[in-house]
Amino acid sequence: MTLRTRILKAHPAVLLLASFLLVLTTGAFLLMLPISTQTGNIQWMDALFTATSAVCVTGLVVVDTGRYFTVFGQCVILVLIQIGGLGVMTVSVTLFRWIGRSISFRSRMVMQELFAHTPREDIFSLVRSIALFTLCAETTGAVLLALHWRHEFPLWQAVYTGIFHSVSAFCNAGFTLFSDSMVRYSGNTLINLTVCGLIVFGGIGFPVLYDLQSRFTRREEKRVRLSIQTKSVLITTLILIVSGAVIFAFLERQTLADSHNLSQSILIPLFQSITCRTAGFNTVNIATLKDATLTMMIFLMFFGASPGSCGGGVKTTTLAILIAFTLSRIKRCRRVNMFRKSIPNETVTRSISLILVSIGIIGVVLFLILLGDSAGNHQVSDQHRTFLAYFFETVSAFGTVGLSMGVTPELTDWGKSLIILTMLIGRVGVLTFAYIIVGVGMTNGVEYSEENMMVG
Repeated sequence: MTLRTRILKAHPAVLLLASFLLVLTTGAFLLMLPISTQTGNIQWMDALFTATSAVCVTGLVVVDTGRYFTVFGQCVILVLIQIGGLGVMTVSVTLFRWIGRSISFRSRMVMQELFAHTPREDIFSLVRSIALFTLCAETTGAVLLALHWRHEFPLWQAVYTGIFHSVSAFCNAGFTLFSDSMVRYSGNTLINLTVCGLIVFGGIGFPVLYDLQSRFTRREEKRVRLSIQTKSVLITTLILIVSGAVIFAFLERQTLADSHNLSQSILIPLFQSITCRTAGFNTVNIATLKDATLTMMIFLMFFGASPGSCGGGVKTTTLAILIAFTLSRIKRCRRVNMFRKSIPNETVTRSISLILVSIGIIGVVLFLILLGDSAGNHQVSDQHRTFLAYFFETVSAFGTVGLSMGVTPELTDWGKSLIILTMLIGRVGVLTFAYIIVGVGMTNGVEYSEENMMVG
């Protein structure tokens, strides 16, 4: 069987994972070139870690992006972020359509898996809208950011810095050219609102944006009704952002009061609540936050962004379904209903399984990182050698967030390899890995007589 035949017969999940592996491997090779770094060399594990973090739009870094890499290396990272944010297959399909090449059936299936909750005939129209919206959003963000930075840097550097951070924000990557991320701009309204807007638009999900576009641009035609996914994403996202900001402001009220700056008191909680949705930027030192605040942020990072977006996590729709399922069982209802529609039992079961498997993956990775660190010769400083710091790091990697308490550069090679795997699982998706490992065929199995048992 030829390679082409194997590719044509491969499941979309396999193609998706293979495409990510190919891109991040190529990116790691480019970052290892002497032209990519200021010193002319970088350890292969650090190059692989950086490439994976960029392709998986995570933002965890083992070296300072702005100081360690040259402009060429930074551009490699930027391209990896763009490809990883939109999805390798999305970029490929867009380029093929642009040059007039035909798209294979497998590629159509991948697009269907990525961006459509129900079968749709206009999948290419959706992909085209994704490309155009991404271009418009990133261009607008780059212009707004450059308008501020032109007062700090030369014009070309201001434009370059604006483009880099606009792409990084929209793709929910969290890579920054500043050593302190966005801490120096914690009170700057323009930068905060621009970056927050890009993060929200990039993490809300392209199917939702397409639904909204159809709703407001086709008024003269048949009225387009918003899907359950769109409604649940919008409501859940709003609730998480507002509640996260309020809780952060309450828990860190003393720190905010010490700033003596009203804009910081408003912008810092809002920015941290939004950036926990898989973005990775921060305007405060994460390591100085209270344990309760970090726990709340772990919750936000775990659920992350929305399906079909640039972000990771188990997704806002999964949280919405879990809440609806819990309420239905409390009311002793057999079906899970949302917005006067019944959710298929298979979707409910998949959501619960996704959460349980995700918790299991995080737990296993955390255990292995702690085990490897305690068994290795590399000693992490006492400040970061805590369970919470590693737990925060693991969830951040799984949710492709990129926030860290500062433990990333001090990870052993064993820890870095585990974080690399976790970032890849978080970006490609737990269900995709499940399809690859156990297959997609569903069997009834063996059915025996029932016998009850006590629970709870």
